[in-house]
Amino acid sequence: MLEIGLTGGIGSGKTRVADMFAARGAALIDTDLLAHEITAPGGAAIGPLVAAFGPGCLRPDGAMDRDAMRALVFSDPTAKATLEGITHPLIRSLTESRAAAVRAGGQHPYLIYVVPLLVESGTWRARVGRVLVVDCQEETQIARVMARNGFTRAQVLAIMARQATRAARLAVADDVIDNDGPPEALAPQVERLDAYYRQHAG
Repeated sequence: MLEIGLTGGIGSGKTRVADMFAARGAALIDTDLLAHEITAPGGAAIGPLVAAFGPGCLRPDGAMDRDAMRALVFSDPTAKATLEGITHPLIRSLTESRAAAVRAGGQHPYLIYVVPLLVESGTWRARVGRVLVVDCQEETQIARVMARNGFTRAQVLAIMARQATRAARLAVADDVIDNDGPPEALAPQVERLDAYYRQHAG
C-alpha cells in the first residue's frame, strides 16, 4: 500500500486538504488526533504525565491542560523533552497499530499520515513512500491563525519559530499543494494527486 506523509506549517490548511483526500477514499491517520486521544481523560499518557509534572498538568475533567503544558514547554526545554518522551512513543505505537489495521482491511487505495512535525521528527521521511507538503506564504499562515485562534501576531510567530521553515518542508516534498489561493483552487490539485496516488498504489 502506498503510504504518504502529509505536512505543512500551522495555518497552511493541512486538515482541509487531508479531509478532501479522505472524501475521495484515502485512509487517514492524524497524529494530532492521536495526541488528543492519549491526553484525554483516562488516556494512556495521563498517568505518566501526572507522575512527571504533578496533578497540576490536568484540567478539572482529567484531560491534560494543553494551554498550561504549551506554556511550560515553550519556556523549559527539559519539560519539552519530558513531555515528548511520554507522548511520542505512545503516538508512534498507536500510529503503527492503526496503520496495520488499514493495511489488513484492504478498503482504501492508499494511506495518508497527517503529521504536523514530519520534518522536525527526523524519522518520517524513511517511513513513508512520499511526502506531501501543503504550502502557503508565511503571511497567509499568520493571518489564518490569528483569525482562527485569536492569537496575536507575536504568538503565531513564536509557534512558527518552533516549526521547520517553509524552505525545509519544501526541500523534503515529493508533492506540493499550493494553498495560497481561494478554497476552490484546492480541489483540482487534490484530484490530480489522488489519481497519481491510485496509479502508484501498487
